[in-house]
Amino acid sequence: MYKAVTRNIEVTVLPEFLPDRSEPSEGRFVWAYTIEITNHSDQAVQLKSRHWIITDARGHVEEVRGPGVVGEQPVLNPGDAFRYTSGCPLSTPSGIMSGTYRMAGADGRAFDIEIPAFSLDSPYAKRVLN
Repeated sequence: MYKAVTRNIEVTVLPEFLPDRSEPSEGRFVWAYTIEITNHSDQAVQLKSRHWIITDARGHVEEVRGPGVVGEQPVLNPGDAFRYTSGCPLSTPSGIMSGTYRMAGADGRAFDIEIPAFSLDSPYAKRVLN
């Protein structure tokens, strides 16, 4: 599990390789990732948008921006948590994802919170020891 805390808002990520959705012989590798956002602050916040940076094993970078997550822009009151699962296909057997969520506080001010960088590893990835 990967974790980051920004302004008392915790983001945890649990990635999982999906062999039944992947076709390694065709260069298709798919992961699911479950994210939980927990508001440990003393004010309500709303997730407004996301910004992902996805890097495959060849170093190809793709950026994804959009409103909310999985079609939602949840409001998290103090102590609330929001969990969702999404997915990521790559053409390589490994990669890395990181990013930010744009949040709005109860006062309307926007700020970014970190999504921790997390590794997308499959059994098909060549392991290199440094």
